[in-house]
Amino acid sequence: MNSQGSLFEEPDALPRSLDINVLRNAIASSEATDYFTGLMAEVEWKQETIKMFGKVIDVPRLTAWYGDPDRSYTYSGISLTPTAWTPLLSELRATVEQLAGCEFNSVLLNLYRSGSDSVSWHADDEPDLGREPIIGSLSLGAARSFSFRKKTDHADKHSFVLNSGDVVVMRGITQQIWDHQIPKEPKVLGPRINLTFRQILNKS
Repeated sequence: MNSQGSLFEEPDALPRSLDINVLRNAIASSEATDYFTGLMAEVEWKQETIKMFGKVIDVPRLTAWYGDPDRSYTYSGISLTPTAWTPLLSELRATVEQLAGCEFNSVLLNLYRSGSDSVSWHADDEPDLGREPIIGSLSLGAARSFSFRKKTDHADKHSFVLNSGDVVVMRGITQQIWDHQIPKEPKVLGPRINLTFRQILNKS
């Protein structure tokens, strides 16, 4: 595992309320490269915008939402309508489902074009996901730092590096107690794709 002094730690040393499993090399390096290349070419990447302090700004990454019919999703004021699963995404979904031990009906993809792209502190705690969602997160491409921060104590932080082919499974009360982020890392030049597989609840 990559380590940078005290800033990074082994995932097995994390507090118990941070209910995650970090599965290293869940997808072999050569396969991860092929998946990355395929997704870069086929995914319908979009530049979403958000309103902050009265100004409309670009989200600092590209995104895409794929899933079963009628599994729309809203976060940070952005409403997403699912694009149908491709064979490649269906294959990756099956792999992550096996690792997570549950079924997923949707996936949010993020393309971090370089270390200048990021996602700020947040929790995947929207009502559409339920109270204790299971989220399977697959990293492909450039290695990036992944950080958690306790909602009630921002000094309580934990970070580790995710490499291409790694999978993180978040479950239990993680989203209730912790925020997470992908911080900016100017020294990272290569792109990274992150796929977060989810189970959107039936709205009927």
